[in-house]
Amino acid sequence: MMRAPNRWAVAARRPDGVIEAVSHPLPRLSARSRWARVPFVRGVLVLVESLSLGMRALTWSARKAGQEEDGEEIRSRDIVGAMVIALVFFVAVFMVLPLLAAKGAERLFGVDSAVLFNVVDGLVRVGLFIGYIWAIGRSSEIARVFEYHGAEHKTIHAYEAGKPLQIDQIQPYSPRHPRCGTNFLLIVILIALIVFTAIGRPAWPWLIASRILLIPVIAGFSYELLKAAAETSWLRVMSQPGIWLQRLTTREPDAGQVEVAIASLLAALTPDERAAVAARGPIAPGALQVEQG
Repeated sequence: MMRAPNRWAVAARRPDGVIEAVSHPLPRLSARSRWARVPFVRGVLVLVESLSLGMRALTWSARKAGQEEDGEEIRSRDIVGAMVIALVFFVAVFMVLPLLAAKGAERLFGVDSAVLFNVVDGLVRVGLFIGYIWAIGRSSEIARVFEYHGAEHKTIHAYEAGKPLQIDQIQPYSPRHPRCGTNFLLIVILIALIVFTAIGRPAWPWLIASRILLIPVIAGFSYELLKAAAETSWLRVMSQPGIWLQRLTTREPDAGQVEVAIASLLAALTPDERAAVAARGPIAPGALQVEQG
């Protein structure tokens, strides 16, 4: 999936080898709203918009994959069911399990400390997050997704550097990118550790609720922090942990995967922007043989 200033697009290679792409105008919730200029609030709007686009892209990909494999389109209720299961898994593993581990640590060490409780809770959450990414990366299917992730970043690097969108021009770039959503997720988890430690340890119902209800607040603060890091050289160190984490979420792509990334980027650009890219030099031929979804 690629996101440009005015449009977003997603591309996939079908089993028959043909690249298919779909493109839509960007909703720009984070730009059109009068709240978009309010610090912290704009971060929440960006998060909502990104999640919305991500789900639309995943839904398109899931429908396309299901239709290609057995000729039947995946039903909406199947997708909704998968989302519900994923949400329950997220709350259970990344919200409740760290709290139970923190409670167990208190009993183990015989200490009743809100600070210890929240520090253990946060560290377990970080460990589970990193461990989960490592574990799913052992799957060949997810490893291939991570290769496409690397192709996306390499293509963006080349585009932003003004290079022709050819395979040999793109492959030398790093598969990691400072504006990757992985950076944002890790910063959110680390900031959450600090925030939850500061609020202490309320009763269990409020404790679990706080982990969910404070996500928008933490996301807004994290967005401002990353924005400042991008604009201030001495703060760029804040994004470094996310770059390190991308060693798990990105892999070196092959030429075919880079072609798909180029096709997605071109689909997200305006005609004038595509003309400017073409003026740089030849574009990878495989990325131009695309069917519109």
